[in-house]
Amino acid sequence: MQDNKKQALLTPNSTDFCVDDNECSYLPGKRVRMNYKQVDMVSQTFATAAIQRGWRRFGKNFIYPACYGCTACKSLRISVRNFKYGKSKRKIINRNEETKIVIQEPIVNKERIALYNKYHAYKAKLDGWPHHEMTHQEYYDNFVAGAHDFGKELLYYIDNKLVCVDLIDILEDGINSVYCYYDPDYPRNSLGIYSLLYEIKLTENLGLDWVYLGYWVDGCKAFEYKENFQPMEILEGYPRIFEKPEWKPWLREK
Repeated sequence: MQDNKKQALLTPNSTDFCVDDNECSYLPGKRVRMNYKQVDMVSQTFATAAIQRGWRRFGKNFIYPACYGCTACKSLRISVRNFKYGKSKRKIINRNEETKIVIQEPIVNKERIALYNKYHAYKAKLDGWPHHEMTHQEYYDNFVAGAHDFGKELLYYIDNKLVCVDLIDILEDGINSVYCYYDPDYPRNSLGIYSLLYEIKLTENLGLDWVYLGYWVDGCKAFEYKENFQPMEILEGYPRIFEKPEWKPWLREK
């Protein structure tokens, strides 16, 4: 009976489809093909199994790449129990002693959309990111829908001003980093790094093992910060839900 219940949790009703031949965001000149599993009602058990296998969740969609002739996207996770806070990371934590953190269910409002658009306009100018103004409906579809009881937002406030939003999933074995955006007017606080350090601490406090960090693409500048959060494991490929994922130790050679 228990096995039947688990199998039911791992096989929710879904709409499966593929989006093909879009421009790759990570590697110039490459085209991307993404598999989608759109699920209206999903359990924490299914979300955990999907993220363990390298899938990413945005809204109701669980996605993973299946690009022709390219396997550059690898999935990473941080080993929380073995993580050590170095001097630079402790400095960032100390600089945020007055930063207030609130955890709650994700919502959408004008304040969040304005902060999201400010962050992306900054990254477009600094790093050449493609940018368009996020709408209320797009934000809801990507970050609010599909959160159920395991999707949360971590809100960071400085002097009562919202300066960072970190969207996460609390899984059965760890935390999944969904997306983080922040106010670029606070460089001294290193809000992107600080939010990840807080994810690690929250995972530890919950007695869980992993922070799932999304993709690593060799040569992609946007992912370079991930090298500094060892020890980590890396996943080859994207196994199916009933296939065992093979995570291996990963240490980036500099």
